[in-house]
Amino acid sequence: MTLIKRALCASLMLLGSTAFAAGTADAPAAVRLYAMDCGTIAVSDISVFSPGVDAGQKKTLTDSCYVIVHPKGVLMWDTGLSDELAAMPDGKQLGKEFHGSLKKTVAAQLKEAGIAPEKVTFLGLSHMHFDHIGNVGLFPRATLLMQKEELASAFGPDAAKFGNDPKNYPTLAANPRQELTGDHDVFGDGSVVIKRAIGHTPGHQSLFVKLKKTGNVVLSGDLAHFTKNWGNRRVPSFNFDKETSLKSMNEMAAFIKENKAQFWIQHDLEQNQKLKHAPKFYE
Repeated sequence: MTLIKRALCASLMLLGSTAFAAGTADAPAAVRLYAMDCGTIAVSDISVFSPGVDAGQKKTLTDSCYVIVHPKGVLMWDTGLSDELAAMPDGKQLGKEFHGSLKKTVAAQLKEAGIAPEKVTFLGLSHMHFDHIGNVGLFPRATLLMQKEELASAFGPDAAKFGNDPKNYPTLAANPRQELTGDHDVFGDGSVVIKRAIGHTPGHQSLFVKLKKTGNVVLSGDLAHFTKNWGNRRVPSFNFDKETSLKSMNEMAAFIKENKAQFWIQHDLEQNQKLKHAPKFYE
């Protein structure tokens, strides 16, 4: 073998060991799940999430996003509120009922965990609401994994009808993408599966993760926003379709029971405070 061929082979071997690593030289032997604090949302009237219940009461929600590091790649699940908020000590009003704030940028949290944004293979967005897409620009090379209906609501001619404005996610149209029409096994081994759970938005989805030590976990997206609403099957007033939302909630509840999974509600502040956050991880 010539020196040139040896060098080429060495380079290919090195590429294979680092292309899917979370900014490190070696891929993990098992799946890792990093939970990240991607913002806080103060809600002035929580009844917008529970029509007819708790009118006028305030509630604070967290805004979570996650990184799943697999031997075959890295998945970013939701991207939280925009990192721009971290430079605003008093936060920012984000519509009539919501006030958002961010203590530490998502970019900084990724760096602390040793996860380089350019190493993220897949970008999974539960849906296109502002508090889930704030930092999509960090991952222009990642393959976007999204249900066909959500893609249409984001990039189709009627985006405004669904409350979407491409000006708020200008880089996302150029991402490579995979249009989904149901559940999707991200890495092909059943350990990380996107679950179709429409209703909150036209193409809403949740995420199922199998962890050897922690067990099975379902990341909610916005299937529910806090435990009380989940337990009572309450549907926010702004959901795309109430009946479909209820159907998805009931189907997911059955799936969680069947798979003995934990249900991590991404906006539930009290539940989230009990979790460990990046750079710590679950495996």
